[in-house]
Amino acid sequence: MLAAMRNVTLRQLRVFAAAARHMNFSRAAEELHLSQPAVSTQIKELAACVGLPLFERIGRRTYLTPAGEEMLQCAKAITQRLQEAQSGLEHLKGVTGGRLNVAVISAGDYFFPRLLAHFGASHPGVTFNLTVHNREQLLRHLADNLTDLAVMVRPPADMDVVAIPFAPHPYVIVAAPDHPLAGTRQIPRALLNREPFVQREQGSDTWNSMREVFGRQFPKLHIAMQIHSTETIKQAVVAGMGIAFLSAHTIGLDLRAGNLVVLDVQDFPARLHWYLVHNRSKRLPPVAAAFKEFLLREGAPLIERLVQFGPSGPLPQLRAAARSKRARGRRG
Repeated sequence: MLAAMRNVTLRQLRVFAAAARHMNFSRAAEELHLSQPAVSTQIKELAACVGLPLFERIGRRTYLTPAGEEMLQCAKAITQRLQEAQSGLEHLKGVTGGRLNVAVISAGDYFFPRLLAHFGASHPGVTFNLTVHNREQLLRHLADNLTDLAVMVRPPADMDVVAIPFAPHPYVIVAAPDHPLAGTRQIPRALLNREPFVQREQGSDTWNSMREVFGRQFPKLHIAMQIHSTETIKQAVVAGMGIAFLSAHTIGLDLRAGNLVVLDVQDFPARLHWYLVHNRSKRLPPVAAAFKEFLLREGAPLIERLVQFGPSGPLPQLRAAARSKRARGRRG
């Protein structure tokens, strides 16, 4: 047994840990960018080294065997030790080198790569590992210590984390330019109860933000469709299938192109915040600590400039472009 265990590879442990997190080989393969047969092969080889089955199927559900539970703890311990070694080596390299691991919710991918580019310009030699997730996936990455820093709207209340607000995150109601409410001033919120909404799925940060912002009015809203993709939601709104509650940081290009308009609804934009989150016990590598300081110092004005949308609405140049687009449409 001992001789066989010496043949266990880090790749096998990584694949096994992903399968154990998901309890699904297909989802593990998707996360690791592997084929399902490749995942199955790695786990079979690991089980052969262990000499015991790692998973068992009862009815329609898959569970870890006692041997699987033991190997999962082993995989986590080895991963943690390797990350600590990497962190120690990066401390020796300093901020001019090292790898920044950061994860963001999907709304952040509209501007976050440009934030990294600004940071990288003053920190040559730093490499980046940016991953984009829905809320459930991001919290799993945070819990499993797979990322140094996480950026989200709503920090978890049931995890021991440090959560710091670093930038305003406004939410707005968007519609197609020819929607009957487009151009109407100070639309009463109650009027939105009559409108079909095209929204992100339950459990997403956008869904939870919408529920928080509307409060007791939320159950009265007509959620006509739930879609996992913000881009698909915008296309559905453009097609006239409804209106949407979206992060203002996801719609800058659409406003500039005249594909969408922001409805002037009372008490909107709704003002929430972007949070920077990391595990409280996490010893941040120098590059992650430097990026944390960068976001707290420069994140808010830089995001506002990049997305051309401030806490109170579109910036002047974007409003001017929208007025020009509407004027051309009327002349046409």
